[in-house]
Amino acid sequence: MALVRRAAAPAILAAAAALLVAPRPSVAAEAFITNQPGNEVAVVALDGAAAPPKLVGRIPVPGEPAGIAVSRDGSRAFVTSPEGKALSVIDTATRTVEKRIHVDGGPLGVAVAPSGKPVYVADWYAARLLVVDPDTPDAQRVAHTGASPSGVAVTPDGALVLSADRDDDQVSIIDAATLERLAVVKVGTRPFGITLSEDGRTAYTANVGSNDVSIIDVAARKVVGTVKVGNRPYAVALAGTLAFVTNQYAGTVSVFDTTTLAPRTTISVGEYPEGIAASDDGRAVYVVNWFDNSMSVIDTQTLKVVSTLEVGDGPRAFGIFLRRTP
Repeated sequence: MALVRRAAAPAILAAAAALLVAPRPSVAAEAFITNQPGNEVAVVALDGAAAPPKLVGRIPVPGEPAGIAVSRDGSRAFVTSPEGKALSVIDTATRTVEKRIHVDGGPLGVAVAPSGKPVYVADWYAARLLVVDPDTPDAQRVAHTGASPSGVAVTPDGALVLSADRDDDQVSIIDAATLERLAVVKVGTRPFGITLSEDGRTAYTANVGSNDVSIIDVAARKVVGTVKVGNRPYAVALAGTLAFVTNQYAGTVSVFDTTTLAPRTTISVGEYPEGIAASDDGRAVYVVNWFDNSMSVIDTQTLKVVSTLEVGDGPRAFGIFLRRTP
């Protein structure tokens, strides 16, 4: 799995090179979308499925940014740059980069503790998570994982960290206090994105090699279900009792019921969909399409795409990219 896309992307918005300075709107939420070849994070104002999203800002971030984790309080966004070997800390209110923290290896997946620190950065090349306090970044610690850790998730109480270890077909469960690996759970082939339920009891991995999703009981540390989805699933979002899965090669989102595990439908979106997230109220799901330079908005009541917005060159938004606003 390449960390960056080398091919030239289609034409993007004429204003892509400029930083938008419009005043911050009063909206329900914002999306912070990493545009990897564009070397920036696009900021999009959201209002669920009721109104089209609007591009409201661009934040320059060098090093081909890919992964992102917005803190629970919405004050910061943490962005990984695989080519720059960096973790950028963004002040979401001012839309500026506070600092760039050097991290070794191949930083890709990223997650942040509920308290706002530490930040867990998956090192694709070294079978580890780098544990970074953004306020004292020089004292980095290490938690060991399996090969090619990709997606990272932290339980709501901050006690456990889960890593999708792509090249070992497993999930590592790590004690956040000691950084010891407590368990290894075998899942499908090549797990990439990992998503936790709101209560932290259930984890979902998108397995790009076996075209399915593994459902993990976190306390029992075992797989309790498997659901077939589309070609090359990348990440999972949860909205109510439904799971939405981006299928990269198919250009679709698979939807299944998390209670019965029965499939509901398949929704066509843009080309090579990757990052995906659900609104707080569960009425909208946002899908970032890497090769289409766009974001699709799905209405979770009708299970249809209701709007599409061009967001920049090579959007990925791998991780938690929604910021809840007051």
